[in-house]
Amino acid sequence: MAYIQQHLKEYLELHGYWILFVGTFLEGEAILIMAGFLAFGGYLHITGVIFTAFAGSFLGDQFYFYLGRFKGKGLLRRFHSIARKFREALRLIEKYGALVAFISRYTYGFRIVLPIILGITTLPARTFLWINLISALSWAIVFSLAGYLFGKSASLFLDDVGKYEHYLMLTLLGVIMTIWLAHLYHAWKLKKPARERLARMRALKALRGNKT
Repeated sequence: MAYIQQHLKEYLELHGYWILFVGTFLEGEAILIMAGFLAFGGYLHITGVIFTAFAGSFLGDQFYFYLGRFKGKGLLRRFHSIARKFREALRLIEKYGALVAFISRYTYGFRIVLPIILGITTLPARTFLWINLISALSWAIVFSLAGYLFGKSASLFLDDVGKYEHYLMLTLLGVIMTIWLAHLYHAWKLKKPARERLARMRALKALRGNKT
């Protein structure tokens, strides 16, 4: 076990921050929570985790915003997943205005889509930049500390946390997966009426086609 821990530490020292940067550039809650826990274990430094997550998250949303600004209409035509979420995202923007730029990375299923759609709107790029800075920093702190404090809490009940480190890591992964699956189930349930309407429309269309 000591050999594995040493090997993991050496690997993370070389590649951990780059993996975290790429993960937070794309989505990143799960990988950031895990990075926070690894920082508690001494594999990474919590300050480095927060800074890397902030940089990845901030630059990711800036990229998606400008992708929407310059290529947004083409993306709507090409990618149905973005087009499907477009109306719902517009409703959020109408309701919350520029605040959507702050909450976009906290919204499940809209993490990438909202900055793209904000880029398509008339929101000034400078306004988005400042909101994105504050949002990325708060997000990096909240989720990295969630993982770190998970390890800290475990140390209050376990004499030697290092002995149970792999069990704690599996437990944390299990919690993250449970939350993720709960989100998927909730999204599936919300879309159920729409799927049933579509099925009825297709059945009706097929019935009319058979009659002719």
